[in-house]
Amino acid sequence: MKPAACLKLLASTPMSAILCMAGVPATAGGTAATATATTSAATTTTATAVSAANALNGGLKPFKAHYIADWKGINVAVSDIEMTAGDSPGEFVYRWSVAARGVFRLLYSDPVIQTSWFKLEDGHVRPHEYRGEQGGLSVNVKFNWLDMRATGTSENRPLDLPLKAGAQDLNSIQAETMTDLRNGDLPNTIQMLDKDQLKDFDYVQEGTARIRTDLGELDTIVVASRRKGNDRVMRMWFAPSLGFVPVKAERSRHGSVEFTMHIKSLTR
Repeated sequence: MKPAACLKLLASTPMSAILCMAGVPATAGGTAATATATTSAATTTTATAVSAANALNGGLKPFKAHYIADWKGINVAVSDIEMTAGDSPGEFVYRWSVAARGVFRLLYSDPVIQTSWFKLEDGHVRPHEYRGEQGGLSVNVKFNWLDMRATGTSENRPLDLPLKAGAQDLNSIQAETMTDLRNGDLPNTIQMLDKDQLKDFDYVQEGTARIRTDLGELDTIVVASRRKGNDRVMRMWFAPSLGFVPVKAERSRHGSVEFTMHIKSLTR
């Protein structure tokens, strides 16, 4: 497969570029009563401010996670996800990169980098801009929610698509899933920008599982997704104790696992 196709595969399902690269996304005591009262008031004020900020951000908090990806038992790539706060309350920037490892770097020397800018509105993620790039290839899209259009370019070709309420890009859909799981309202179907098309993906919350990770044993919520009419399934494990950050992902077809991604480190 040509390196150019890896960027295209990113649109099919998050982390599909990995498979492409394999060739086949305390308090101190003794204070006066007045000081204690002042400290208590300050603590209450701070707690209130933090609570208000969390409410505005939908529970989302910045993080940076590092993953490794295996294909048929071979380590083929490393992946990094970083979500940072935007310029205004409720705004975030989500960056996801994938880089080949070992011999695969001879064929895929350029990493795949995706960046999304989105905002929490009415308890849900609303993407405003998406950019994906690999070498000289790029996808650039802006979401105009006033006109309900997604416009931009996809590999130098113009893009202009009608939007449905709740539509997501390849990165924002992960943040939306984290938010939905926290709120307990994961929808059955989510529309996602797939390269130069908007496609429907079915989502199913399969249950819970306690799994071993490099961060220790974690209780997780398992979510499976697939494009309508497609037999490939992307399954992800989200850890509530870590802010619903994904700690494992795997893609399978006809019950056979094609690749797996595991978390190696997390900074919050």
